[in-house]
Amino acid sequence: MNIVQITPGAGGMYCGNCFRDNALVAELRKLGHSTLMVPLYLPMTLDEEDQSAGTPIFFSGVNVYLEQKSALFRHAPEWLHKLLASPRLLKWAGKQAAKTRAEDVGDLTLSMLKGEDGNQARELDELIAFLKTQEHPDVICLSNAMLVGLVRQFKKQLKSKVVCMLQGEDAFLDAMPKKDRDAVWATLSERAQEVDLFIAPSRYFADNMAARMKVSPDKVKVVFNGINLEGWQGSETGSSRREEAHTIPGEEHQSLLTSAATVQGGEAPVLGFFARMSEEKGLHLLVDAFIDLKKRETTKLLKLKVGGGCGPSDEKYVAKLKRLLADAGVLADVEVHPNLDRDQKQAFFESLTLFSVPALYGEAFGLYLVEAMAAGVPVVQPRHAAFPEIVEASRAGIITEANSAALADGIESLLIDPERLKELRSHALAASREQFSIAAMAAKIVEALESITDDSRAEVPAS
Repeated sequence: MNIVQITPGAGGMYCGNCFRDNALVAELRKLGHSTLMVPLYLPMTLDEEDQSAGTPIFFSGVNVYLEQKSALFRHAPEWLHKLLASPRLLKWAGKQAAKTRAEDVGDLTLSMLKGEDGNQARELDELIAFLKTQEHPDVICLSNAMLVGLVRQFKKQLKSKVVCMLQGEDAFLDAMPKKDRDAVWATLSERAQEVDLFIAPSRYFADNMAARMKVSPDKVKVVFNGINLEGWQGSETGSSRREEAHTIPGEEHQSLLTSAATVQGGEAPVLGFFARMSEEKGLHLLVDAFIDLKKRETTKLLKLKVGGGCGPSDEKYVAKLKRLLADAGVLADVEVHPNLDRDQKQAFFESLTLFSVPALYGEAFGLYLVEAMAAGVPVVQPRHAAFPEIVEASRAGIITEANSAALADGIESLLIDPERLKELRSHALAASREQFSIAAMAAKIVEALESITDDSRAEVPAS
């Protein structure tokens, strides 16, 4: 098949969707499918080879913003438009970009959802003109539902099938002021009817978005997200040092106190968090659980490692948590590692005993869970959103109630049971290989795409 993958970049911010789409495109190419990756808005920050390299960035973030704010700029001369879309300027703008707040971009989101009727119609025309110069796509894949405003013109002018990935859009859209939120959801629902197929990362999110977009549940397929396993413990190229580190002498199982302290071959156990260091990801809940655990005799030697994205808008929140840890007298047992590259991230995960990201919102999947599994690290997650579904499918952890006390109890129950930990590690590694690898994801994506394309593929428009 000829496939076009369209993915918004997040500038200097780490973006799970970018990681997923980039790895997927690489795998689709390995499978022999001609796949073009087209970035939107800003450059992508990745920890693997950029599969969009050499392709222009469309819907330049600078132009998109100015077109929204100025009717005059929508008719700016071509030289100015191209200047503001230059790779050098976008790279600079990406480094300055902070986390986008939903309450600030309701009007822009609505305009983008209107597609050819929105303020960014010029950008859409330029993207379609470019795609007409490329090999005709059988399928165009959109990274998220906030891009469905592009669908009508894609189908009209390119005669291609359009598939849209779903990935946690509801939380962002629901954070908008009501005056924007209602209009955005109504327009999204209208445009969603034109999409040929949606792909959701969990049954929880598939059912949720089908209802909210008012599309038939049969129009939404579930495909678990996956990651590139190269270099992870769960791959042939991965290190074996974690299994060696977790070999526990039988005598040490007899004491609850010592077992919690020796689950890593004599070293203190390590609890990990790896996601955006933000309130919505529930980092404060895990910090509260950690402080609780440090007071318990069985887990008093526990350490905490926090990693993931930390932008300017997150720094105040992280500083507040550090003060809380210091007041509790446990800051010395905490490490914070922001914005790690791929090798550093893998080393981070392989240093952990247990992992938890108690996100507060309706998480559609949680790619960080797969990364933990790929390192052979069991997970402890709250009982809501997609977490019970992912944990049940993988058998790589446990589910607790969504509060810090329950999380602490769940973590303690595993730390004092080394045999159970060993069993969960085995399930985690198996699940990462069999269910959550990018190879497994790509195979199911291809199957989904083939279900909407006949043998003759989409009709190629006359030149």
